[in-house]
Amino acid sequence: MNNRAKESDRQLLYDMNERIKKVAANMERVQISDYMQLMNRPWRLIFNNLIGGLARGVGIAIGVTLFTSTIIYLLQMLGALNLPIIGDYIAKVVEVVQSELDTHKSYR
Repeated sequence: MNNRAKESDRQLLYDMNERIKKVAANMERVQISDYMQLMNRPWRLIFNNLIGGLARGVGIAIGVTLFTSTIIYLLQMLGALNLPIIGDYIAKVVEVVQSELDTHKSYR
């Protein structure tokens, strides 16, 4: 082989080495190894998803409870004020609901 071919091979090997280093750095950056370990252990994946789902469910339940209790508290405070506008509105809502219930009872 002549010097030109050897130099070309060296350059090719150097370029390939640099590309492999970049790919390895990118894989490390996106944590492919952690993902692959998780995929190789399906029971651990199921357990992690179960715990995550339970945590989300408990968080949603607590959030909805706090929100609903705040709304109920505010409505009780408004009811205690005995404002005529709100009282009339609530009375109309109750009448509509009652009439709908009576209508549905007659269909049975």
